[in-house]
Amino acid sequence: DSVITVTDAKYIIDRLDEEKPEDTDNEAEQQVCFADKIILNKTDLVTDEKELANIETRLRSLNPQAPILRCQHSQISPKELLNIGAFDLERVLEFDPFFLGEFKQPRHDQSVSSLSTKVDGEVNMSLLDNWIRRLLHDDGEALYRYKGIIAVKGMEKKFIFQGVGHFFSGTFGGQWKNTEKRESAFVFIGKNLSTEMLKAGFEACREMKELRFSIGTNVRANVGTYKLGKVIDQWDSGNAYRIRLRDGKEIFAPVDINEYVRAA
Repeated sequence: DSVITVTDAKYIIDRLDEEKPEDTDNEAEQQVCFADKIILNKTDLVTDEKELANIETRLRSLNPQAPILRCQHSQISPKELLNIGAFDLERVLEFDPFFLGEFKQPRHDQSVSSLSTKVDGEVNMSLLDNWIRRLLHDDGEALYRYKGIIAVKGMEKKFIFQGVGHFFSGTFGGQWKNTEKRESAFVFIGKNLSTEMLKAGFEACREMKELRFSIGTNVRANVGTYKLGKVIDQWDSGNAYRIRLRDGKEIFAPVDINEYVRAA
């Protein structure tokens, strides 16, 4: 239920620094980035504590979230390896805010980077879904690991997601508390990531402006053709509008743009 990476304290830096042919990934680097937990084995072969600390710093530069456990002769408690539940989306709620900061790039490999950040405000679920689909289609192979907790407009539960490459999973879980600030937090680790594109893409999903049409307003809704209806609710299940057409049928307009709904 998790990805455990075992590293050799004596040789891991050499493995990470290996030069590979063009268009070939460094396997050691990838395995560190994929890990939910990193075992730093054979620490007895590195007698300098400062050197061990530098090794851990290098590993954290590649994967800022994975805990690092030191051991010798691969002796480690089974409880550190079993029932971790790393792929349980509810566990993502245990996000440690310590890791949420600015863009980070390892000094030794400029192609691997991580972006971890918090963003105030709420997002439109439809825009978020389209952004994630486009991101996975265009850059899935470059995404080593990612996870996040998102505040969705009109939803009382948190949207929790995580994934590896093209394999994405997400669900709603964990209620927002009345005293809790509704904000989004996410981490991306990958190769040749455009961090500015990631930030801009997410920013475009934010729902900052007031909706154009109040409840009770007559509008024209796009159902293949534009038909007359009335706004009966706002931000229902993450959709900007719920609209009742003249024939009594109710539909959603997920985004407040003319392509979905316009003035009557």
